[in-house]
Amino acid sequence: MSHTHMLNKQSLLLTFFILLIFQGCRNSESKQDHKTIILAHAMHLNHPVSIAMDRMAELVDEYSDGALKIEIYPTGQLGGERELLELVQIGTIGITKISSAVLENIVPPMQAFSLPYLFRDDDHYTNVLWGDVGKELLLEGVRYRLRGIAYYDAGMRSFYSIGRPINTPDDLAGLKIRVQPSIMAMNLIRAYGGSATPLAYGELYTAFQGGIVDGAENNPPSFYTSRHYEVTDYYSLNEHTAVPDVLVMGTRDWDNLTDQERDWLMKAVNESVEYQRELWRESEEESIRIVREAGVEVIYPDQEPFRERVQHIYDNIRDNNPDLYKWVERIQQVE
Repeated sequence: MSHTHMLNKQSLLLTFFILLIFQGCRNSESKQDHKTIILAHAMHLNHPVSIAMDRMAELVDEYSDGALKIEIYPTGQLGGERELLELVQIGTIGITKISSAVLENIVPPMQAFSLPYLFRDDDHYTNVLWGDVGKELLLEGVRYRLRGIAYYDAGMRSFYSIGRPINTPDDLAGLKIRVQPSIMAMNLIRAYGGSATPLAYGELYTAFQGGIVDGAENNPPSFYTSRHYEVTDYYSLNEHTAVPDVLVMGTRDWDNLTDQERDWLMKAVNESVEYQRELWRESEEESIRIVREAGVEVIYPDQEPFRERVQHIYDNIRDNNPDLYKWVERIQQVE
């Protein structure tokens, strides 16, 4: 049997399995007096975002007195982020959590969040995401049947590597760096002289073991919960991007909710966001401590050379992508 045939067969089986789950929920709704929304994501169970989504599901059940339920399939059980986003689009599942770097492939304005050193500081980041600009960006996907309903804080992304510490941008030259499937992420690595290697998050651990990649980039809690610190040597906190996570709901499922059900859902979502931000702050400090104790050398490089090396990316957007640059300007103007 060919490799392609096996993949197609696996894909069909997965789709069939998901449809059975979805139909089972629909049948359950007809027999029981409640409505169920399927939420699937690829996060590890002990990640702050995963914990927050579990809390959100509990709150939905509590506020609705059991009339509305969120059924969660975590850890990539139903696919990776790209597959889950497609399943939300076609209405097979209701909600997923996805990085804005993956979402940008369908919703172009989300590319702004993948730009290096976009945010001046934590206050600017907070005021953009949870202010008017961030709220408008959440709704940019409606035309693609995707409604953003919240952001989860995903902190600052930095480089981790095997064999070679990253002290300056030049240290990235020639290294194969795993990135999310994001045009902006690939442009960033190329600006530093590295070789951008798009790869599914779940495949990264073994990719390090097999020498397929030399490095990757992510925030401290993800570096820790993924256990990538077990197969890398250095973590360089250059903090080049702050790419948020986005809770995305299919427009069909959203439209099928009553006003009362939307109120229950959004109250629970918003409380989970605040809960997650508290968890995140604690998790960042704890993650750095644990990976350092495990033997990873944590580096605090001068960030200015990293910042200077990527300024031409903004010039290119201004000259070649005026629609995106309008969003960049609006973000930069937020106080």
